[in-house]
Amino acid sequence: MISKVRSRVLPASQRRSLDELTQDLILSAGDTTSKRSAFWTMLTLSSVIAAGGVLTDSTATVIGAMIIAPLSTPIMGIALGSVQRRRTGSAPVVLLACLLVIAVGLVMSLALPGDYDLLSNSQISSRTSPGLMDLIAALATGMAGAVALARRDVAAVLPGVAIAISLVPPLVVAGVCLGHLSGWLALGALALFVSNFFALAFAGMVVFASLGYASEADRADKAAGRPARGASAAMALLFVVVFVPLTANTVATLLLNVWTGRTKDAAQQWLADEPGASVTSVDEHSRTMYIHVRTPGELPPARSLLELLEGRIPDGIPIVVDASQGRRIDAGTVGG
Repeated sequence: MISKVRSRVLPASQRRSLDELTQDLILSAGDTTSKRSAFWTMLTLSSVIAAGGVLTDSTATVIGAMIIAPLSTPIMGIALGSVQRRRTGSAPVVLLACLLVIAVGLVMSLALPGDYDLLSNSQISSRTSPGLMDLIAALATGMAGAVALARRDVAAVLPGVAIAISLVPPLVVAGVCLGHLSGWLALGALALFVSNFFALAFAGMVVFASLGYASEADRADKAAGRPARGASAAMALLFVVVFVPLTANTVATLLLNVWTGRTKDAAQQWLADEPGASVTSVDEHSRTMYIHVRTPGELPPARSLLELLEGRIPDGIPIVVDASQGRRIDAGTVGG
């Protein structure tokens, strides 16, 4: 059964040899000087492009940086080395590459004014609060990338894999946030990178082993390197490190969506007797609920809104009503 699935996914006529994969993914194999020169040059340029795209909130520019970035190569090299049961030197390369990209983001963040609102930038806000769906998508993307590397006829999908997996932009965002002393936002961006790194490395290990490269490596050198179970244990530990914060953030996001929906329902009930009044939106910022309303007349007493919210959202959450014509009402705190 496994052999049939393997032949379907990777026909023998399209299978790349282990030597070919090693030449492509291991920077310490073959012409090391040229490969490392190309890697560091393209990584530096892609980091600058990504930082420019992040600072100008340009999606197109960031996508261009994703396509150029070669960071997935040594990460897949880690996966292949684990399957081969030998050290390839890819891990130190990935670590140094991460430090370089973060440093580029930190330096270029100096171009932003000191009072710049980082969360108003969609390139930053979208990469500082990862959830489980990001991890699931990254795992699927990593598997697609590993299969594309193993086959000769689907290499055209690799740019799409580079775009989907997003490795350099989260590191640039982490550097920008560090430059503005926003440690929690930087941690969020690093969590996204670590989850993508785990997904790419784990998916590569699974695919390369499933497609027979592990047994091929064993035949080539049975005594090479450290045991495969060491890499498996490292992946298991990394999975826990990634899974726990992503799960917590996903739960928090779901709860926030529920509370936001309940707040909107209560606000609509609060304005039900006011002709022409409506709730345009409800959002949360800095643990405060902001209710945006449009009304031609006066608002009902704020106390009645707080009474409607009791039991629907946790006590202690401040409520602010933003009305039309620039009026803002601090309604108070739920349960206060």
